[in-house]
Amino acid sequence: MNDTNISNSVLTRLTEEWDILTPEAQKAARYVLENPRDVSVSTVREIAKAAEVKPNTFVRMARQIGFEGYDDFRAPFREAVRNGSASFPDRARWLQDVRKHGEMGGLYADMVGAAIRNLEDTFGGISEPDLRRAAEAIWASNNVFTLGVGVNYSNARNFTYLASTGMTRFHAIPRPGSTPVDDLAWANSGDILIAITCHPYRREVVEAVQVAREQGVKVIGISDSPASPIIRGADHGFVVAVDTPQFFPSSVSTIALLETLLSFVIASASPEIVGRVETFHQRRHQLGIYHEGKS
Repeated sequence: MNDTNISNSVLTRLTEEWDILTPEAQKAARYVLENPRDVSVSTVREIAKAAEVKPNTFVRMARQIGFEGYDDFRAPFREAVRNGSASFPDRARWLQDVRKHGEMGGLYADMVGAAIRNLEDTFGGISEPDLRRAAEAIWASNNVFTLGVGVNYSNARNFTYLASTGMTRFHAIPRPGSTPVDDLAWANSGDILIAITCHPYRREVVEAVQVAREQGVKVIGISDSPASPIIRGADHGFVVAVDTPQFFPSSVSTIALLETLLSFVIASASPEIVGRVETFHQRRHQLGIYHEGKS
């Protein structure tokens, strides 16, 4: 059986009820057991063609193990993908299937619902004292390195950009043409690393966290599980909910957490930061960076 997280209960039922299936239904069942990821994105005709049986065979197989029909049988597999418990390619195929069947309204509702749940789950598991302590550690450090690659590359840089409006010791890594480990070469116990990665965890981020800890750098880990290798042993760890019907982990809660963390840093900072932010924006106006015309 292929490695999968999709609807194991249905797969278990297929194996337990194997003996009651007709030979043709067993052929269909074998295809499902060996290719469970195909179920969520295939019509009965498509999966029957792949299994080299008639479409009615899949319908009979589903009914023989207690389902009303193929659509009822397929529902748990589609729900597994909807809830984010499938691989990236499976989710992409499911999104294509949604479009083919004119279910964009449902997809819209799923995306909005997932974003709201992610925010609720994330902030429901984070306390104000935890954020305050992390913010105070950031403000007290000599240098702040913010590390994100892949989908979190822009998240790390956005945090660094916003922080730079009032502070100068923030550095987004990896720098162009460099590696995270190289960028941390001279970091020490007076510095702090904010590392971001979600499952499947990026090797360069995990390795950079290990190097940072060896050098005495404090670590703030942001990931999707308390078991994440960048949260275990971190000085400050924050778990973000990233479930989505989309084929990459959602960044909604990560961005919201980073914005909240930065607001705590500013609140923890000394009073001169207000003047620094004001001077920064005054200079941008003077340089004509903003459009000053009538809207």
